[in-house]
Amino acid sequence: MYIVIVGAGDIGTPLIDIATAGGNEVVVIERDENRAERASRQYDCLVIHDDATSKETLEDAGVDRADAVISTTDQDATNIMVCLLAQELDVPDIVSVVHNPEHMSVFRQIGVNTMQNPQHLIAEYLYRAVKRPSIVDFMRIGEQAEVFEITVKENAPIKGKTLQEANKEGLIGSETLIVAIERNGKGEPITPRGNTRIEAGDLLTVYSGEGATPEVTDIFGHAEDHS
Repeated sequence: MYIVIVGAGDIGTPLIDIATAGGNEVVVIERDENRAERASRQYDCLVIHDDATSKETLEDAGVDRADAVISTTDQDATNIMVCLLAQELDVPDIVSVVHNPEHMSVFRQIGVNTMQNPQHLIAEYLYRAVKRPSIVDFMRIGEQAEVFEITVKENAPIKGKTLQEANKEGLIGSETLIVAIERNGKGEPITPRGNTRIEAGDLLTVYSGEGATPEVTDIFGHAEDHS
């Protein structure tokens, strides 16, 4: 892929690392001279030290033939302008970081894929790690729903039951779905079926429409996590 990354800061730098390591053709636009010079030394890609809110700069970066533009600057106004210009130049995929949640609707109105302020996401992740240590990993979907990983404990009400039995007993609500099961540390996940029996130590990937609430996580034996 031909990817244009705007910004070589805290968000853009690891993105450049991933994109170049993945064998993509990457062009970076960075307004700050020191950041631009550092990225140029560190990565095998073209780095343009210029203002990405200029159409001429984007054209110099070859945006007209790019598969994607990703704007990662710390200013929403800059990201919006970059996205609008990228749209004008018919870039197929346009993605941007959004720092202020109040601006999210603006990005949606112009049809740009967005990622919420990563600092806020990191803070939420760290808080969740302390508040609900039973949850190994999680991803929020929309306002309330979540996908999370959780380990089944010995005292779990669902332990030893098939998914069909758990459903009949009301242990698994209508808004909860067990998506995958990792057992005995093996990398290949088990695809859950009605007759799949849940065992202690299973690492479950769970979708919950109401989020990882205590009512949801209790069935996996983690009631003490919210005491």
